[in-house]
Amino acid sequence: MGFLDKLNSGGGRNGLDRRGFLKRFGAAGALSGATLLGGRELVSAQVAGQHGQHSGSEHRLAGHGLGAVGRVDHAANGFHPSEILTDFDGGEVSRDRSGKTVREYTFVVADKEIEVAPGVFFPAWTYNNRVPGPTIRATEGDRIRIEMVNASEHPHTMHFHGFHPSGMDGVPGFGEAQPGESFTYDFIAEPFGTHLYHCHSLPLAQHIHRGLYGAFIVDPKQGRPDAHEMVMVMNGFDTNFDNENEVYAVNTVAFAYMNDPIKINAGELQRAHVINITEFDPLNSIHLHANFFHLYRTGTSLSPHDFTDTISMGQAERHMIEFTYEQPGVFMFHAHQTEFVELGWMSSFEVA
Repeated sequence: MGFLDKLNSGGGRNGLDRRGFLKRFGAAGALSGATLLGGRELVSAQVAGQHGQHSGSEHRLAGHGLGAVGRVDHAANGFHPSEILTDFDGGEVSRDRSGKTVREYTFVVADKEIEVAPGVFFPAWTYNNRVPGPTIRATEGDRIRIEMVNASEHPHTMHFHGFHPSGMDGVPGFGEAQPGESFTYDFIAEPFGTHLYHCHSLPLAQHIHRGLYGAFIVDPKQGRPDAHEMVMVMNGFDTNFDNENEVYAVNTVAFAYMNDPIKINAGELQRAHVINITEFDPLNSIHLHANFFHLYRTGTSLSPHDFTDTISMGQAERHMIEFTYEQPGVFMFHAHQTEFVELGWMSSFEVA
């Protein structure tokens, strides 16, 4: 089967359109009760909780019709959304002759089927076998060297949002690696902020949508106040390749942080790097329950721009948000497009 045939057929195990997904996995099915999807039984947190498979907080949420269904096989995926939250990669660190810090990485591009919701599989294109790719972290002024090895069947690049020479832009003709080839990106990390990288080969929508993206965090030289930091990459998956998403998530897996709420401490400053890389939708959003956050647009300022509880973001828009929960409890956060919520972009914090 050729590339275009795979696109037309959907390429994965499930040919499920958006309406069908909502009908079988949506408001009633996805958030409570039990259903069948792709031949795999999906059990709600409420039902599973009665058998001791979930925490008390999940059971309470499920009891109000807000639980997540089933379990994705994270081990088979080779990555876990809870680990991606705080998995910052500083690379192999050395110094050059001038004394500048050098951070070196190897990224391998490979095709890999991943499970994006219980029983829903997607033919992804990956950096280092995960979606999103590794979170690259550096300090402003560090030298970044990344060898990208293309082990897939299609041309690929790594395009970084930030400053770099034209030869390092990661677009066709300037940093694109053909199948079996490699390319080394070499540039200085600047400006400081919450950034991203993604493939810029053509057709661009497919190369981004398939999973070739990740966070690129550049810290200011003077640092920031101590905080518990997280990376939240908002993404979507068109499982039948009709240019409309059937699954939405933070860090790839639908309802991942309902099954496994993010555990944080009361009174502790939280800092989240929020990136929207959703294809096929003009906007995505994030809303915190029972709280407000300080918004640092693109993370390029040391002073906040706004104090709010909801923001909307276009594709490739990213921001840094800071907040603190003063009281313990379970608090939801999610997109403020209700359809996105019903299709997987629903999460929770468990504050202790």
